[in-house]
Amino acid sequence: MTVTDPVESEQAPSSLGRAAARTLATTTKSVPQMQGISSRWLLKLLPWVEVTAGSYRVNRRLSYAVGDGRVTFTTTGTHVRVIPPELGELAPLRGCDDEDILTERADRFTQRDYAPGDTLVEFGSPAEEVFLLAHGKITKIGTGAYGDHVILATLADGDHFGESTLVDNDGIWEFTAKAVTACTVLTLPRTTFHDLLTRSSALQAHLENYRARGAAASNDHGEADISLASGHDGEPVLPATFVDYEARPREYELSVAQTVLRVHSRIADLYNQPMNQIEQQLRLTTEALRERQEHELINNPDFGLLHNADFAQRIPTRTGPPTPDDLDELLTLVWKDPTFFLAHPTTIAAFGRECTKAGIYPQSVDLGGHHIPSWRGIPLLPCNKIPVTDTRTSSILLMRTGEHTQGVIGLHQTGLPDEYQPGLNVRFMGINDQALISYLVSTYYSAAVLVPDALAILESAEIGR
Repeated sequence: MTVTDPVESEQAPSSLGRAAARTLATTTKSVPQMQGISSRWLLKLLPWVEVTAGSYRVNRRLSYAVGDGRVTFTTTGTHVRVIPPELGELAPLRGCDDEDILTERADRFTQRDYAPGDTLVEFGSPAEEVFLLAHGKITKIGTGAYGDHVILATLADGDHFGESTLVDNDGIWEFTAKAVTACTVLTLPRTTFHDLLTRSSALQAHLENYRARGAAASNDHGEADISLASGHDGEPVLPATFVDYEARPREYELSVAQTVLRVHSRIADLYNQPMNQIEQQLRLTTEALRERQEHELINNPDFGLLHNADFAQRIPTRTGPPTPDDLDELLTLVWKDPTFFLAHPTTIAAFGRECTKAGIYPQSVDLGGHHIPSWRGIPLLPCNKIPVTDTRTSSILLMRTGEHTQGVIGLHQTGLPDEYQPGLNVRFMGINDQALISYLVSTYYSAAVLVPDALAILESAEIGR
């Protein structure tokens, strides 16, 4: 038996190999890719208003404070206590800045726990307590026009009811309040409040001023009323009036996002083909700044939309996950020319599951050549900047946009020195002794809600079911 040498058995190549050929070939390259680039629908669809002075003042008609804010609490183990200054969110105590008065009243609240289905107050019973909801969800149930029960409102963490009992001695509950989930509530009886009232002349004077303010004429939005006459005959004396303005209108200053881009001169000199290295570095840096810009427009504590929605424009879900009923409820808050919904992609998926359960299949709409899911013909746009909590809850925003419709607007300034894109400039900072070329990349922006009913938020929508 003859053994063949493996080396001799290998056939000699008869043509140029692939590995050798690649040494002479030119590779076709893509531009640098970046996974963090999103659709940024908010930046695309938000109308941008030119702010030449660096700040934008929102002038509004004078509004009377109505005390419809959220109350905040502190928790020590299982003990919950209301933060004393937060009692100013109650209408009768709004504007009271005496810390001793508020602290004394905060200490007199009693903590109660309710199980799902428990009744907190009964329709027609005497209204004798104010309720602060520290945790949980409560529904206010009333009697409809035909005798059936209807849900008047759903309350969540920080909401309150019954503050009118502090100044009204003969009121009755006009609804039944029931716990939907396990609830922790703080209560203050009217008798306890009146005992404290008799010992404080400052609080007595504050409540008198509150009653006087309440007597001032105002419309359904809390704005100073404009006296008018209509339907009259003959020559009656017409009312005299004027339109009052807010004495301290809010001003939005342009915020900034910046970074210093550095490129070695050797890279810029020797490796600029087939792509310009500085141009690609600027492109990706600009994309990152735009992503941060949209994040700030949503989450910034000063001007971000999640923090600037009026408390009366925030609602919880009815059952947990976002349902068609919840989005319809949002539409009742922004019913004047709503422009689009904005939600995290996982929230949109959760809403789709609820629609499928109900046998509803929403239609898509065409938006610039993109087929976008919608509800009631209003686009439901994805935005990954809306946070998702550790407990798998998120929010859905609905807004009306545009300055002419008194909606939500973006603020920027164009025509900047060394402008690279509208509202974004790139300024050469020089070359240091390490041969590093530096560029300052900046973008200036903000957002404003012109009137409160231009923005509404569905809060704490469960997306993990």
